[in-house]
Amino acid sequence: MTPKNHPRYESLLLREKIKDAYKEGYLSDSGMIAHGRGETFDYLLGEKTTESSRIAIDVSVAKLLLAENPVISINGNTTALVIDEIIQLAKLIPAKIEINLFYRNEKRIDTIENILNKKGYDNVLGTNKDELLYIKDIKNPRATASKNGIYSSDLILIPLEDGDRTEILVDSGKEVIAIDLNPLSRTSKKANITIVDNIIRVIPLMIEITKKFRSYNKEKLKDIIKDFSNKDNLKESLKCIDLNRI
Repeated sequence: MTPKNHPRYESLLLREKIKDAYKEGYLSDSGMIAHGRGETFDYLLGEKTTESSRIAIDVSVAKLLLAENPVISINGNTTALVIDEIIQLAKLIPAKIEINLFYRNEKRIDTIENILNKKGYDNVLGTNKDELLYIKDIKNPRATASKNGIYSSDLILIPLEDGDRTEILVDSGKEVIAIDLNPLSRTSKKANITIVDNIIRVIPLMIEITKKFRSYNKEKLKDIIKDFSNKDNLKESLKCIDLNRI
């Protein structure tokens, strides 16, 4: 048991969640590596939500509320860290939840689906029972897409994503919101909106802001979006990285 007065208490709790997800079979070994890489960037960002991230979150929520068929794509890491919050956000928007894994196999898909079902969320897309289609030009298992979800969506929230799929989804005419702690990644650069922050802070903030923005009319939501530049916002995120911390 990690004592609460440990200086890295929160970080160690997250590591335990990731480790447990791996043991339960729905997180791949590379997912553990990805978490460690993200943890490094979070440390350099001061382990807090920056002003540039808050702006990107506001714009993202406005976009989600304006979308016709928004989808939240989840993988093993998001399931391990924030699945309760993902469900709450999806219900508030409302948006669909679709499972999409790089290392896809039946056991991992079924385990994640069962976790969602046990939490009261039954309409999970991207499962082994779903009628999946394939997105052209994606050369890995993440090419799978539910015809009622990602395949026909206009906006996709893709936390903890790979750059290949992000780029191809954007090139296919879809809008993509990424959550990525690395402002220099291809995912961050190719997404329409990138939130450079830890997902454990982002999703609760998105829930809070969604509750506020739901009462806004379309024009007010469009005003929030109109002057946003992802390229400029990523530059601001880079300014927040404090190399003096290392």
